[in-house]
Amino acid sequence: MSKSLRLKSFQPEEEYVYLTYSLKNDKKEETKILLENYRVLLQKALDWLWERVKIERKEVKKGKKVLTKIKITLPKKKEVYKTLRDELEKVNKLASHYVDKAISDAYSILNSWRRRAEKGQASLRKPTLRKVYVRVKSTLRKVKGEEVRITVRPYEYITFSWSHTWFSRRVEGLELGEPIIKEDKVYLPFRYKLPWSSPIDFLSIDSNLYTLDAYDGDKFVTFSIKELYSLKFGMELKRSKIQSFASKHGRKGKLLMRKYSHRERNRVLDYVHKFVNKLLGMYPLTMFAVEKLNKKEMFQDASDRLSKKISRTVWRSIHRVLKYKASLYGSFVKEVSPYLTSKSCPRCGWVSRKVGRTFRCERCGFTLDRQLNASLNIYLRMCGFPHLFFTPTGSRWVGVIPLKGRRGMNGAMPRDSGEAQGLRIGYKFMKIQ
Repeated sequence: MSKSLRLKSFQPEEEYVYLTYSLKNDKKEETKILLENYRVLLQKALDWLWERVKIERKEVKKGKKVLTKIKITLPKKKEVYKTLRDELEKVNKLASHYVDKAISDAYSILNSWRRRAEKGQASLRKPTLRKVYVRVKSTLRKVKGEEVRITVRPYEYITFSWSHTWFSRRVEGLELGEPIIKEDKVYLPFRYKLPWSSPIDFLSIDSNLYTLDAYDGDKFVTFSIKELYSLKFGMELKRSKIQSFASKHGRKGKLLMRKYSHRERNRVLDYVHKFVNKLLGMYPLTMFAVEKLNKKEMFQDASDRLSKKISRTVWRSIHRVLKYKASLYGSFVKEVSPYLTSKSCPRCGWVSRKVGRTFRCERCGFTLDRQLNASLNIYLRMCGFPHLFFTPTGSRWVGVIPLKGRRGMNGAMPRDSGEAQGLRIGYKFMKIQ
């Protein structure tokens, strides 16, 4: 399959890359006043809107069962906006723009609650505010060099500086977004526009328990993530011991549990970030195709033993970090459906009911390792080619015909793991340093 054909079907989806850095909040007394006053505004808006929320219950028969469906209707923003704004201005002690932000945040909270409540995932009680943060609108902040001035009230400001920080060199020429102020930290989001570029290489990745099996159009590559699985397994054993300790020691046990959970997340993310950095270093300017996986659906069809193994995987974290960092290397990430990727024949499209370690097509005789077969089907879905179609002359052309004379598609394809071993060894070397 020529790269010219593949490039025609590609369209870039992202024009910007977003990076967020955090600062320690060294002006807690000033921001405390801002957060407390904003909390009053947000609570007032939430209470006012809650009085106008309509909750309807309807019983629906499904066979012998009677199900109760819940429909929640929120007041339309356009109809109540002016009245609600006037009510909030009576208690507002901040700049007027914070009133608009409070209304938007209140609607965001109620919309999120409505979606979960209609699915039965949340109670029908009024949502409660826990830790409040303020996302400062662009009209309330002014950037001067390496500092941002935030308006609290007319002629009253709070200034945060990021000069002499570890990321100060990285943010040159970037555009500051809407800062987020919390009690202990301030988050500064930056963005910059990416130059348009077409990917040179293509790589499809099939996610498995211990490996990521990939196909780049010429060869198969296997990336080992067994070390990551072992890390999750070891931390799970520690967590089970801490849970038994926490059940007997109350507050002290909860603090210890929180400490080890935080440590596990940090170790896993550290591994994932280093793995993705090494992968992107090996494949710059590449279009990556990954599976859009849903663990909940996997648990339904899996045994208890397999469910425990699936719970230790972090596929979504790898995909999320890859998608986040790919733009920095001029690459892109596309999610494709994993449906029947390991059970379909990439040559003729025949679907097998039962697949063992090796996939065998009963129609055309195609034979290949199940995981490698999945990566090949993901590759075809990424490029947008069907398994079987007819040319204008009437002759039949199947998706992987161009590889036939080079690899011998009737036999099993050998797994080329040279680059994969290099990735794994390189990661271990980075970790030691």
